[in-house]
Amino acid sequence: MLKDLMIKIDSSLNEKEKKLIEKAYTFACDAHKEQKRVSGEPYIIHPEEVAIILFDMGMDSDTIIAGLLHDVIEDTSYTYEDLEKEFSTEVADLVNGVTKLSKIEYKTKEEQQADNVRKMLLAMTKDIRVILIKLADRLHNMRTLRYMSIEKQKEKAQETLDIYAPLAHRLGISKIKWELEDLAFRYLNPNEYYFLVKKIAEKRNEREKYIGEIIKNLYDNLQKSSIESEIDGRPKHFYSIYRKMVNKNKSLDQIFDLTAIRILVDTVKDCYAALGIAHTIYKPIPGRFKDYIAMPKPNMYQSLHSTVIGPQGKPFEIQIRTYEMHKTAEYGIAAHWKYKEGVQDSNNSDLKLTWLREMLEWQREAADPTEFMQGFKIDLFSDEVFVFTPKGKVISLPNQATPIDFAYKIHTDIGNRCVGAKVNNKMVPLDYKLKTGQIVDVLTSSIAKGPSIDWLNIVKSNQAKSKIRAWFKKEKREENINKGKDILEKESKKQGYNFGELAKGEILEKVLTRYNINSIDDLFASVGVGALLPYTVIMKLREQYIKKHKPELNWNEVREQINKTNKQQIKKSKSPGIIVKGVDNLLIRFAKCCNPVPGDPIIGYITKGRGVSIHTKDCKNIEQLIEEDKTKIVDVSWGKPKGEEYISEIEVQCEDREGVLSDIMQSISESKTNLYAINAKPSKNNIIIINIKLKINNVDDLKSFIKNLRKIKSVKEVYRTKK
Repeated sequence: MLKDLMIKIDSSLNEKEKKLIEKAYTFACDAHKEQKRVSGEPYIIHPEEVAIILFDMGMDSDTIIAGLLHDVIEDTSYTYEDLEKEFSTEVADLVNGVTKLSKIEYKTKEEQQADNVRKMLLAMTKDIRVILIKLADRLHNMRTLRYMSIEKQKEKAQETLDIYAPLAHRLGISKIKWELEDLAFRYLNPNEYYFLVKKIAEKRNEREKYIGEIIKNLYDNLQKSSIESEIDGRPKHFYSIYRKMVNKNKSLDQIFDLTAIRILVDTVKDCYAALGIAHTIYKPIPGRFKDYIAMPKPNMYQSLHSTVIGPQGKPFEIQIRTYEMHKTAEYGIAAHWKYKEGVQDSNNSDLKLTWLREMLEWQREAADPTEFMQGFKIDLFSDEVFVFTPKGKVISLPNQATPIDFAYKIHTDIGNRCVGAKVNNKMVPLDYKLKTGQIVDVLTSSIAKGPSIDWLNIVKSNQAKSKIRAWFKKEKREENINKGKDILEKESKKQGYNFGELAKGEILEKVLTRYNINSIDDLFASVGVGALLPYTVIMKLREQYIKKHKPELNWNEVREQINKTNKQQIKKSKSPGIIVKGVDNLLIRFAKCCNPVPGDPIIGYITKGRGVSIHTKDCKNIEQLIEEDKTKIVDVSWGKPKGEEYISEIEVQCEDREGVLSDIMQSISESKTNLYAINAKPSKNNIIIINIKLKINNVDDLKSFIKNLRKIKSVKEVYRTKK
């Protein structure tokens, strides 16, 4: 196995580097000697493959060594100090940067994912090679994902599509991004994936003949103009084709620009000359030309793109770039991040990681893991617009960004003192949506009162939101503390608790620690400025309070207590709105699989150590539990309503038209419900799926709300969801 790696690196590294790599391989073999992969293969195969991927990316010997050792700290008894002693501090730091936070216990998978991503981002600011190792690690794991359970396959594939592929894109490593996307697509949508594989394979001969004709035509004409070139053609990647089909609501036969022709030349001058020649042969489609040489993408990608009409009237895309640009297009920042004899060539690359530092600045404000992960994914996925300062500097911003986003991108003080804006020398409102190519001039005032809290609903970039919240935290701290305290007291009362009883002692300390907040005043301020959701804060305080004051119950003791009750009198439980037949003082929890609400027929199930779980009678899970042990079933009923709110989930399927989400939000505001969470995702045939979590009082209110949603134009189906 070592032979494969050494053959790869033989002509590229010096003897000293080769010996260190051999030493690292031997060390890794010894560390993992008792371990096997899920496939049954020796574990060492994985780190060796990771090292080969890193070599192919053009990485230095320290990175390749760290690739061989990347699982040693996490999965074996060896420590950071051992690696530092045997190799170097640099190698040990790289391995430690890749290591997950595996020894910390998390409440949810989302918290674990958020903390892992935070650590990854922080490590990246110190050394970008950390994420390159992590990407190589994920790529090999995805290549061997077939050995995992179906559930694990989908979980890893979704995480890859949400985080790792977009990270590769942000770093300009398109070669890895494409493979990660296609592998994730294969496991998340196997039917669609294999359909595309089959259909594209069926037309392979026809496609190769078509591409060959175009390549010969272009090459001959470039030669006539004395332009040396290398030309190849390929179908676009499966996931890219699939996204195009979904976004445009078209079948495969209706997608014409499935082919990309790539022309590599020696100089920038040759790039533009080649473009001119291509346009004389094939008619360009208006509006489908992009000059990424004059205006490179933030991930350093440079190329000319033009979609033209080819033979048989079929459109295809031409990409023209130099060989050096192509190297960057394939491996992005890895192509520029070289460590030779201790010298870091990071001047260019460092500038391109501005987005990373902005994201880190924002994430310090995002204490809630859900908020952090949502913002993180948005930052990775967001399309961009490129606008100019009056002096001609290019500024990249998220799609639909406003002059306020622009102002904060320039400088925090500019944003805080912003009172207006001009676009192309014309006054525009502050919520104006900027477009690529516009010149933006921010108007400021020395007597400006600072940002408005409403700006948080206008801006699109997490950087701007972070800076606006920071201003309110600093300038209006006392006001935010008082506001946050009032909000939490009201929310606590709404949930049936006294805030003073909840927020004290070790209960408060545990919640503050979870949010990484130092004091209760900081907690109040965070709620007051909108950085934390009051409902979530009280829920976490409640969880700690219940753990402390509600001892775990043994179900046998509970059953015995029920059987001893001869009168079977009805007594109220301590959970709002629920009556347990024959028992008092029980811990009650509502099953998340079916989310029962007042008016639903319900049934109780005595759980081991967690009291009575309340299910709807038609819940699939309760049917299975009854089959397993009928003796744990207990009669329950809804008590007299006291205005408590209950969580319920619904799914809306609707046409993807402009304004449909606003119509749904309007319906929510007019109903007897309170919005808890909302999430939208695209589906097939121009349909979007909207998942809504509501806080409601009873099932009648829920039915009324669903009925009103069905009246909205474009809404196809609405139903209550149960897991």
